Amino acid sequence: MLRSVGQRAVRGNFEDPRVTELRAAVSRLRRELAAYPGEFPDRAIAEDELAALAAMAATGAPEARRLRRSLLLVASSIGSVSALTGALAGVRGAVELFGEPPHPR
Repeated sequence: MLRSVGQRAVRGNFEDPRVTELRAAVSRLRRELAAYPGEFPDRAIAEDELAALAAMAATGAPEARRLRRSLLLVASSIGSVSALTGALAGVRGAVELFGEPPHPR
């Protein structure tokens, strides 16, 4: 391993890349929602669920079903605010990285 002078190797600091992606996508949507000047009836629901998604990402092992539930609530509460569709798509993509749960037989 090559290192610059004064740098130490970091061990045990692995983070699942899916969690990293989720954290970044949620952060982006939270920033864009905060900057969005318009009001809409379910904005507080979107903000609460984005906070829940951020908390799940912070644990490092979010549950796929809970992620999808929060995504559904965020998407339905944001509605058709076209200014937020790109950031919402990013969150959707990050949630999809966690895959589908096994189906009961």
